[in-house]
Amino acid sequence: QVQLVESGGGLVQAGGSLRLSCAASGSILGINAMGWYRQAPGKQRELVAEITYSGSTNYADFVKDRFTISRDNGKNQVYLQMNSLKPEDTALYYCKLVDYIRVRTYWGQGTQVTVSS
Repeated sequence: QVQLVESGGGLVQAGGSLRLSCAASGSILGINAMGWYRQAPGKQRELVAEITYSGSTNYADFVKDRFTISRDNGKNQVYLQMNSLKPEDTALYYCKLVDYIRVRTYWGQGTQVTVSS
């Protein structure tokens, strides 16, 4: 079993920055990908960014050049540096881990990001 715990959310003014962290614990195998998703009230959960174990990244178009995803495999952590935040970035941000060996997906409980105008 794998547990994911997010942290770093909060309230920030438009144009500001936040850094989200996600710590994974439990039975973690090396062949995995981690990522960040978000869900705003009344909307579907959507991909923000994802990163493979080897460091390949993929970003949603709406965050390119503003957000950066990174990971520390030794610490089993993934990060999301968010710059130039906009009110429309307000959402609950979830961490996701995909275990390709066990073919399982794990989610964290989410951390709230609120951007005021």
